[in-house]
Amino acid sequence: MNILKGFEFKHGESIIHKLDPRAKLLFSIVLLIISFIFFNPLILLLIFLSLLPLFYTSNVLGDFLKTLRGSLFFIILVFVINFLTLDFIYALSLSLRLILIISCFSIFFLTTYPEDFAEALIKLKVPYDFALTFTMALRFVPTLAREAQLIIDAQRSRGLEIEKGSFIVRLKNYIPILVPLIVGAVRRSIKVAEAMESRAFGASPKRSSIVEFSFKKNDYLFIFLTISLLLFSLWLKYYLHLDDILNSYFQFGQFHPFL
Repeated sequence: MNILKGFEFKHGESIIHKLDPRAKLLFSIVLLIISFIFFNPLILLLIFLSLLPLFYTSNVLGDFLKTLRGSLFFIILVFVINFLTLDFIYALSLSLRLILIISCFSIFFLTTYPEDFAEALIKLKVPYDFALTFTMALRFVPTLAREAQLIIDAQRSRGLEIEKGSFIVRLKNYIPILVPLIVGAVRRSIKVAEAMESRAFGASPKRSSIVEFSFKKNDYLFIFLTISLLLFSLWLKYYLHLDDILNSYFQFGQFHPFL
C-alpha cells in the first residue's frame, strides 16, 4: 500500500507546509499542465529532478519515494505497453509523464491538511457539501490502505499465501482480504453518517470556520513564481520550440499521441 503514502498528509513546519492551500493547488495544476506541454524525456526528467528539492525541504521525500516504489508496477506497465506498440523514446516519455503526474499531486497532499484543503475549496466558491465529501474521501483512502495492510498481515499470520499460485489463485486469495475490508469500510461510513447527523449537518445554511485563510507575502511570491514558470514553459515550447529542437537533435520521432 506504499502507493498511497504520497497522498497522506504529513505534519511539518516547512515553508511549503505554511503556504496557502490555494497557492499550492495552483502550483500542482501548473505542474500538471507543464507535464502535458512537453514530451521530450530529457525535459520531463529535468522537471522531475527539479521537484526533488521541494520534497526534501518539506521533509516528505521519504514518503514520496515510497509512493514511487508502490507505483513502480504501473510505471513499468505503461513503459512496456508503449515500448511494444510505439518505441523506446515514447515509452520513456510517457513513463516520466506518469511520474510527474504523481509528483504534482503528492507535493500538494503531503503538505496540505485535509481540512485546510476543504476550506480552500470553499474559498474558491466550491459548494460546501462537495468540498467536504472530497476531503473526506481523501482522508478515507489512507485509512483504508492501513486497514488493508493490517488485514493482509493478519491473514498471512494465519497461513494465507497471497503471492503464490496462478493469477486466478492469487485473485481468490484476496477474497479473505476484500470481504473484511469492505465490511469495515461500510461500518466506518455508517459511523461517520451518524456523527454528521448528530451534529445537524446541513441544517444551517450559514457556516463559519475556525481557520480563515488569507494570502500572505510568501503566498503572493509563490503564486508569482508559479505563473512565471507556466509562462516560461509556454515560451520554451511554442516560441523557441525547444521540444521539437531536442527531438530533432536526438532524432526522436515526430508522432505525439497527446498534443
